[in-house]
Amino acid sequence: MEIISSDFKKGTVKLKINDPEDLWYLSHLIDPEDQLKGKTTRKIKIGDGDNAKVVRKTLTLKIKSESIDFTDADCLKVNGKITESPEDIPHGSYHSISLHVGDQLILEKVKWLKYQKQKLKEASEKKYTFIICIIDREEAIFALTKKSGNEIILRLKGDVPKKAKEVTIKKDFHQEIIASLQSYFERYNPEKVILASPAFYKDDLYKKISSADLKKRMVLAACSDVSKSSLDEVMRSPELHKILENSRVRTEQIVVEELLSEIKKNNLAGYGFDDVKKAVFAGAVSKLLITDDFIQQKRADEEYDELDQLMKQVDSAQGEIFIISSKHESGKKLDGLGGVGVILRYKLEW
Repeated sequence: MEIISSDFKKGTVKLKINDPEDLWYLSHLIDPEDQLKGKTTRKIKIGDGDNAKVVRKTLTLKIKSESIDFTDADCLKVNGKITESPEDIPHGSYHSISLHVGDQLILEKVKWLKYQKQKLKEASEKKYTFIICIIDREEAIFALTKKSGNEIILRLKGDVPKKAKEVTIKKDFHQEIIASLQSYFERYNPEKVILASPAFYKDDLYKKISSADLKKRMVLAACSDVSKSSLDEVMRSPELHKILENSRVRTEQIVVEELLSEIKKNNLAGYGFDDVKKAVFAGAVSKLLITDDFIQQKRADEEYDELDQLMKQVDSAQGEIFIISSKHESGKKLDGLGGVGVILRYKLEW
């Protein structure tokens, strides 16, 4: 996301959407009552009576946000009342602005909270994309690390000899993996390519790679098996700590594991909306963790205002707020605790 201009004293930021992940960020940055200005199309009636025609016209409108629809990963739809428009469009009528990659918008808030500024900064910074390839004797998974979670982009199964059984090898499985790695390397130009496996499979494959450029950016790691859960295992790998320190996924893993550790020790943690509210009102919250699914559910149930007030209280008390993607393992773990949890400054008696 490109920040074209910003004036936080006036509460306005002009943005350009450069990537589908920017829509994910905006779905959490745009709150009810925010003002949103952008281009949209609207049906306009021209003429009267039988000669009247209805045409679609591109307009620039400003609306006061009331609800958000992000069911389509390529489009974020913001609905609300028109507050600024050309003369022939009545103020107060309802309209929606659909945001896509390439669009520009002006987002206006009464006040930008600290965590919202941080999210905006995070979205505008360079994306630290990593390719992870996990392999064993006959299977491979390729994934991209994104700020909204890991995305599996390819699964391969090799036609290789099995134990106690003769099978004709139709393809060189290693060469097929290397060809896919080279293709994704050229397409995404990642910071690093992480090659992981149980046992020695990664080492054997690495020796067969001829591209010096690809090898230069490769890092080898160990994992238990070839599965989706092993992607998170690789991301937590101690040997990758320095390489992955700018990865949002790893940051989320660490803070969720910290929460789970405190819960296990029955110490500085709480979870579930009732306990979280008590902790916020007590001013005891060091870190507030919320999944994006929990936020969307509160919006759907028209209960977002209460959550929004809690976030504002945590922000004003200098607590940190983490919005965790429900798409990957850390978010699923937090959703299993009710979608919201807190790490405390001091222990509370529940």
